[in-house]
Amino acid sequence: MTPPPATTPAGQGAGEAAGPPPRPDARTLIGIVLDPGSWRSWDEPPADPAEPGSPYADELAAARAKTGYDEAVVTGEGLLGGRRVAVAVCEFSFMAGSIGVAAADRLVRAVERATRERLPLLAAPASGGTRMQEGALAFAQMIKITAAVAAHKAAGLPYIVYLRHPTTGGVLASWGSLGHVVAAEPGALIGFLGPRVFESLHGYPFPEGVQVAENLYAHGLIDAVVSAAEARQAAIRALSVLCAPTEGLEQGPEPAVPARPVEAWEAITRSRRDDRPGVRALLKLGATDVTPLNGSGAGEADPGMLLALARFGAAPAVVLGQDRTRQRAVAPLGPGGLRVARRGMRLAADLGLPLVTVIDTAGAALSKAAEEGGLAAEIARSLADMVTLDAPTVCLILGEGAGGAALALLPADRVVAAQHGWLSPLPPEGASAILYRSVDFAPEIARAQRVGAADLQRDGIVDRIVPELPDAAYEPEAFCRRIARALEYELAGLLGRPPGDRLAARTARYRALGSA
Repeated sequence: MTPPPATTPAGQGAGEAAGPPPRPDARTLIGIVLDPGSWRSWDEPPADPAEPGSPYADELAAARAKTGYDEAVVTGEGLLGGRRVAVAVCEFSFMAGSIGVAAADRLVRAVERATRERLPLLAAPASGGTRMQEGALAFAQMIKITAAVAAHKAAGLPYIVYLRHPTTGGVLASWGSLGHVVAAEPGALIGFLGPRVFESLHGYPFPEGVQVAENLYAHGLIDAVVSAAEARQAAIRALSVLCAPTEGLEQGPEPAVPARPVEAWEAITRSRRDDRPGVRALLKLGATDVTPLNGSGAGEADPGMLLALARFGAAPAVVLGQDRTRQRAVAPLGPGGLRVARRGMRLAADLGLPLVTVIDTAGAALSKAAEEGGLAAEIARSLADMVTLDAPTVCLILGEGAGGAALALLPADRVVAAQHGWLSPLPPEGASAILYRSVDFAPEIARAQRVGAADLQRDGIVDRIVPELPDAAYEPEAFCRRIARALEYELAGLLGRPPGDRLAARTARYRALGSA
């Protein structure tokens, strides 16, 4: 039996909810996000996939007449904060934004052109998924779209996604989920199988509040929930880092402020102060163009691991840092936090950006959930990723550095330590308990284990110590700016070295640790 023609837009895709609130259509969104008057269309008239006189041909004609769009995808270029960018936007009013062969061809041509012309690509899906009228052939179009996006990213070019209401089905399961940075419209329905289809198939409604942008953010699947106007500013900030020059940076004079020797236990005590500036203070006071990212992208978020894009002076970086304050207030760092860190490592490698890691942790979680979640394996994978990463790397020992969670972020090209930073296999109290069945010998253990910054420098683990005058807690802004200047200096120096030489030196450095 031949099915009747679809009578509502929701019938065109794989599963969109009815009754979306008023939101910007494709042209309005382009006007909000891009610089005024800068839009240039790349679109040509689409090849008509429907047989003349067929019900599908009538649906296409009606959609074009009603919406003023010729297909479900609009592509072109414009300026964003003065920067030339490529843009691909879905139009939901055109057959629920569903993707058939013509829409896929238009989208792929745009992605490929963006890659050839070395342009960042901004995508804004709003789609019910595959166009049901074209069946399996339309479904398979997601493969070539994904391949084009993967090639764009493999060329080291930024890909930023703004998920709009609704984004479901094959669109979410392909180019909608591949962004280096992914934001979503407030309240947007975002899910693999739309609620209407789910209820039709299963006979009961999908749980409320699951397929909503804010819930995806809470689970570390997207980086932000922002309006269109906010998305413009967020994209400008992100691209200022993602597209920043990484060649020809001036290293400037070497930061040369001597640090006084500090007893290990004094350093440990000072590093544990509640008012000591952490990674968030460092970004606020010492960095610019900061774009927070969120979660592993695979359904995990950890409050103890911060991931962001930022600039230290002229040097761009992916920053991943342990947030000591949130580890204390919410939960110790778990395996999910290290998976967030590994997302940051991949991002740096994909885009050829330097990576800055920040160590500041009292130790990883000791729990059933951490063990079953693969904590030890994630530490091992983080170490392997750091040692072999094809990007310049700088590690900052900002404060506490206890255990495997700290070690996982250590093996960088250059290691900077705050004067009261330290690194130890366990908190000294734990080591004292192992050796003496008492925590009372922690100060002596810390001294004997050579955990303080000065000893770490003498042993070849640390390259540079940034002084605290006399304590970071007393001078947070000056301290953070001093740290930022040291990071800029180290990053600029690394960016001036050939990648092969840099990686060989990193390998040799850690191979030689402890050798006579």
